Amino acid sequence: MSNKRSIEAIIAPPPPHMVGDGFRVHGFFPGDRIDKKRMSPFFLMDYNSKIDFSPSDRPRGVSVHPHRGFETVTIAYHGKVAHHDSAGNSGVIGEGDVQWMTAASGLLHKEYHEKEFSRRGGLFQMVQLWVNLPAKYKMTAPKYQEITQAMMGDYELPGDKGKIEVIAGKYKDVKGPAFTFTPVELYNARLKKGAQVEFNLPDTYNTGLLIVEGSAIINGDAADTDHFVLFKNDGEQIDVEATDDAVILILSGEPINEPIVQYGPFLMNTWEELEQAIEDVNAGKFGVLEE
Repeated sequence: MSNKRSIEAIIAPPPPHMVGDGFRVHGFFPGDRIDKKRMSPFFLMDYNSKIDFSPSDRPRGVSVHPHRGFETVTIAYHGKVAHHDSAGNSGVIGEGDVQWMTAASGLLHKEYHEKEFSRRGGLFQMVQLWVNLPAKYKMTAPKYQEITQAMMGDYELPGDKGKIEVIAGKYKDVKGPAFTFTPVELYNARLKKGAQVEFNLPDTYNTGLLIVEGSAIINGDAADTDHFVLFKNDGEQIDVEATDDAVILILSGEPINEPIVQYGPFLMNTWEELEQAIEDVNAGKFGVLEE
């Protein structure tokens, strides 16, 4: 009996839209094809496919905005982003790095192209995920994890065929550095043409792959650059064969089986909690952050 997962859909990138003036993203979910619970604990995936930004003396980005009830995970493939929040965290993520921000009880946040990158301009490519938090953790204190590429777990493939970068969870015996509130597997597979790799993930976990670069055969089906592969929950094994040099983001996690209500940058369990979040922002309880 096969233990391979079936592919539910291979989804082309939806039409892009701008987030602020610095991020041109394809919103793969939530949406018509993948609803707000289908990829739980991942609520949202915005993919900024490759774009060349012209030089600018004024960094492009997203101005001050609040978050509550979830985490944002930003994965940089090209370009650099500077960020600040009202909890006093700030930093720059560059190519290969990850910013893992736990908004939880609430903070203000802003993110812009890093100044030198803005002045030079150039190739920009990012993924941002919203990772939901269970009710019992939604009002914990905000925190921030700066995960450089050098900090990630590396599983080297035999024959110099590439590597699996482990951001969160564990691949084989290699662990990722990210702390997560619920079980999450998050990897970058950096594969050379012809590389073959197998992933085994619990069939209860919601799982998808994003082809960031190149192309691959996924459990027998071809998937091209910028496409998202959504799997059914009917098996554990996923076989990947790179048909070009490829970068593939693997995301898989244990679903959070709780009610979800969302309004803008708030992700809570009830409408009353959403209303409280709005009141708390208006009362200044998320702190202060200058534009």
